[in-house]
Amino acid sequence: MNTIHVVNGDSAAQSLTEALLRAERADRVVTLRDDLAVGPIRDIDDSALTRAAFWRQVLNSAMDFEEQLEEQLGVLDRLTRGDGQVVVWHGQSAADQLTLRRTAFYLRNAPQRLNEAKLSHDDLQIDAENDSSGFPGRPDRATAVGMFSPKQLLAKLPTAAPISVLRISRLALEWQEAKYASAETRRLRDNMLVSGTWLDVDEALLDLASPEWQLARRIAGGAMGQRFDFMLSDSVAFWRLRELVVAGRLKIRGTPSDIAQAELRR
Repeated sequence: MNTIHVVNGDSAAQSLTEALLRAERADRVVTLRDDLAVGPIRDIDDSALTRAAFWRQVLNSAMDFEEQLEEQLGVLDRLTRGDGQVVVWHGQSAADQLTLRRTAFYLRNAPQRLNEAKLSHDDLQIDAENDSSGFPGRPDRATAVGMFSPKQLLAKLPTAAPISVLRISRLALEWQEAKYASAETRRLRDNMLVSGTWLDVDEALLDLASPEWQLARRIAGGAMGQRFDFMLSDSVAFWRLRELVVAGRLKIRGTPSDIAQAELRR
């Protein structure tokens, strides 16, 4: 029976799919599409409503996020009811580690099926000398599966290994603890998940703003390169900038609804 590989994000899925093709393997890749490091997750395994409302606010969109999130619950349910081997690919980032813990929670009653493929900052150096873009690592050494090329993932394919029953139980418990903490953000520090707020992100954005007008994209990009112990996405950075405009802490030349094209100043 074919193995099922679980990754967080479409970019990761594309790279891993290509790696499996190069290995001439017909394994299936399952994509989970949610940045679990941000927003409310208390009832995420029971209902899509709260989570959908959060992403509707962040992305300033009327999209049917409920349907998309319900599909994700369906994916996890099918993993639980299956009987094949499951490999969770994860880097050293809060979102990837939460994906690992959530999958462990769903498969906690079938621990013999759960495996992992670990990716570190050092693994980004695989064949890096042949990459014209140079070494793609972050200063904070955070990694997500989507940062790796198909060739790098192919090299890590043989490292997939079973997770012990004891560790699966611990990972599942940590997922439950993360849910019930009701935090605004979840950070990864020394491989432990801790709760956080938006305060440090907002302060970083305000520090990057100046008395002169500058593109919101420049401010968001500057913050995305900083260390928050989770990987700040552009959509979340733009959302926090909109919130700062609404709160009167930043002035805007343009419209908050199209903040990516706007200019901001303190």
